[in-house]
Formats: sequence, structure tokens, C-alpha cells
Amino acid sequence: MISGISIYELLTVTSILFFIGIYGFITRKNLISILMSIELILNASVINFVIINKYLYPDMLQGVIFSIFIIAVAAAETALAVSIIINLYRQINSVEVKDTEMMKY
Repeated sequence: MISGISIYELLTVTSILFFIGIYGFITRKNLISILMSIELILNASVINFVIINKYLYPDMLQGVIFSIFIIAVAAAETALAVSIIINLYRQINSVEVKDTEMMKY
């Protein structure tokens, strides 16, 4: 627990980070920006798991285990997405969403 900071303040900050990620995911047209928004969403959820585990159930480790699982999934997702984006850039010289219609055919 962090002295002087309540759980509500921490959850408010992580909720703001989560919704910034959702806003970026919806509004951005660049694939890299969309990937960064997804990472922001996942990291906000990881911080929420750790905070809730630390403040509400300090003797249990479920929140930490979920956090490690989410970090592993995020790392795999990032590696796969970056490889797809690099291959897409090599083919069409763009990372814009509107230019990816070529992948349909």
C-alpha cells in the first residue's frame, strides 16, 4: 500500500488511462498508434489487478498471477502485431488502416 494515496485515487488514474486507450483505439488511423492504444488498455488493466490485489486481498496472489498472464499475452500480441505491420509496410509502404484493404484479396 502506498501511504497517503487511497485506492480510489489509484483506480481513477488507471480508469483514465484505460479510457485514453479506448479513445486512441477508436480514433486513430495508424496501425502503430492503434497497437500503442491496445497496450495502454492492457497496462491499465494490469495496474488495476495489482492495486485491487494489494489493497483488498494483501495475502493472496491471484491479482499478481493475472497480471503476469496479461503481461505475457501483451508481449506475444505486440510481437505478432509488429511483425504483421512490418510485413504490411514492406508490401504497401504504409501503416495506415485505410491502405490495408489490399490484405482482403
